[in-house]
Amino acid sequence: MIINRTKPRFVVQEHHARHLHYDFRLEMAGVLKSWAVPKGPSLNPARKRLAVMVDDHSLGHLDFEGIIPRGQYGAGAVALWDTGTYHLLEGDDPVRAVESGKLIIELWGKILRGGFTLFRMRERDEKNWLLVKKRDRYSRAGWKLEPALTDEKKRALSEKIPPCKAHRCAELGLPIR
Repeated sequence: MIINRTKPRFVVQEHHARHLHYDFRLEMAGVLKSWAVPKGPSLNPARKRLAVMVDDHSLGHLDFEGIIPRGQYGAGAVALWDTGTYHLLEGDDPVRAVESGKLIIELWGKILRGGFTLFRMRERDEKNWLLVKKRDRYSRAGWKLEPALTDEKKRALSEKIPPCKAHRCAELGLPIR
């Protein structure tokens, strides 16, 4: 698959930390806006997925795979589950969409395709969002998430320290990329 670098990118990482979750990250304003999705994204529009907003991450997380060492934040195996590009279906500024509490996007990944809505559950709750697949030609009623981290893949991963989070890079005077 050829990824168009003029469009903002997204990544979903399968993260085997204390609890398995999927990190859903959207490139905007020079960082990756990030949500932890405990059950992972779904192509089934009937499955609303909790997405907990977490700290912005640096763009270095776009292709991060490895085993975060014990004692480090997020310790455990991280595997790329899906990557691609996205664009807004409503509005023209993803940062403003996040601030307003609702992003309506179209994803073009290897797995996730078509329309999705990501919206804040309550107006004053900055942290808890829902990720919902829109009904379109890419939605699948009986779809089941297939893990990326097989035993073979886990054996191939090496121990790595992930890139710093965006706010930590800024504090250290390091480039966010």
